[in-house]
Amino acid sequence: MTHDHPVAPARGASRPFGRLLTAMVTPFTADGSLDADGAARLAHHLVDEQGADAVVVNGTTGESPTTTDAEKERLIRVVVEAVGDRARVVAGVGTNDTRHTIELATTAEKAGAHGLLVVTPYYNKPPQAGLLRHFTAVADATGLPVMLYDIPHRAGVPIETETLVRLAEHGRIVAVKDAKGDLMATSWVTSRTELAYYSGEDALTLPALAIGCVGMVGTSTHFTGALTQRMIQAHEAGDTATALALHRRLLPLYTGIFRTQGTILVKAGLAAKGLPAGPVRPPLVEATPAEVAQLRADCAAADLALPE
Repeated sequence: MTHDHPVAPARGASRPFGRLLTAMVTPFTADGSLDADGAARLAHHLVDEQGADAVVVNGTTGESPTTTDAEKERLIRVVVEAVGDRARVVAGVGTNDTRHTIELATTAEKAGAHGLLVVTPYYNKPPQAGLLRHFTAVADATGLPVMLYDIPHRAGVPIETETLVRLAEHGRIVAVKDAKGDLMATSWVTSRTELAYYSGEDALTLPALAIGCVGMVGTSTHFTGALTQRMIQAHEAGDTATALALHRRLLPLYTGIFRTQGTILVKAGLAAKGLPAGPVRPPLVEATPAEVAQLRADCAAADLALPE
């Protein structure tokens, strides 16, 4: 499977991290410690079998709120060693503390990450001037390209259009993971900047592509990745009928993976497939039998049945 990831992402690159990124879960061992070998195996699977051009480690899907800074660094190094020769490794470094975020960013750069994912500072609800200062300070701290993560329903505040336009002037802020769910706002930003927009909501990927997004940062793509890659490529080739058919086929899983917290169901599905996952860390809890049964039904509806 071919992947599209430019050697040197730069501002204005049409697709600085490829088409398809998967926000990878962090495998743990039975006792809850980091499963480094499992992380390497899972990264191989996502790139080689599921078509990921890049993997995001230490994102919220990777349970970043409950992994230590040392575990985060270790995970980056392991995944870079495993797949960094053929896929980009993007490190989630976002926190609600600018100083801590900068520390994580500089560590990620030293560990070999190819880019940074920086989420809107959450809970403390900074004003737009605070967001501008925060993201600029992080982008100034390393030489890595930065993807902003705009997810107001979790962060509590959006990155407003005018703020995004100003941030786009920074040479290392090159992309946005867009989980705002506001295609009009997305249209305005993509029409006024060279930011590469990636859909951060699996089910909105196809409509997002239609208004100028270049790809997707997915969660369901632990399972739907290869077909999602085909959907994006079909859209780019002008084969809208194939793209729409794949969108409709995958919709049950694009949405079903979020029936409860996405990490919980991804780990349940990976376990069913015999892939590295392990338990979740509190305050998350394991999927219930009913939730696993519903996940199986959603997978079957997408013609991607889980092993019994």
